[in-house]
Amino acid sequence: MGKTKQKYPSNGYFGIGILNAENEQNIGTLWRSAYILGASFIFTIGAKYKKQSTDVVKAWSKIPLYYYSDFEDFYSHVPHDCKVVAVEMDERAGDIIEYEHPDRCIYLLGCESIGLGGKVMDRCHDKIFLPGHYSLNVAVAGSVVMYDRYSKIGGVLPKKET
Repeated sequence: MGKTKQKYPSNGYFGIGILNAENEQNIGTLWRSAYILGASFIFTIGAKYKKQSTDVVKAWSKIPLYYYSDFEDFYSHVPHDCKVVAVEMDERAGDIIEYEHPDRCIYLLGCESIGLGGKVMDRCHDKIFLPGHYSLNVAVAGSVVMYDRYSKIGGVLPKKET
């Protein structure tokens, strides 16, 4: 008897997070945007988050926030067949306008003052940059990346609760 290969509809999944975030409000803003724009999870590397009273959509109850002590801890937990995509102003990065988002990926943002760094960039599968000559706020940059993903490949966005 032959094996039947099952096929299930899937738009993939993505997560997004910040390496060494310097500002807790950026983590909260990114979490809210991640929930609204269809992320499966968010994470921080090297910086813990404290709940904020300004989270009006209660993103903490909708998608999980993972914490990793350092980049190696994070990298050892990347799911099978999932690309790590660096979002960084770097000469090795490709323009997001031309980028085809993978079905399964994790977007990694660096803090505004020092970015991701060469060793971290070397470990990322893909590298993208946003248009412009100046660095955006990290939560804004993450929101732009997630919107770009949604506009190009779609996905399921949460319905407004009443």
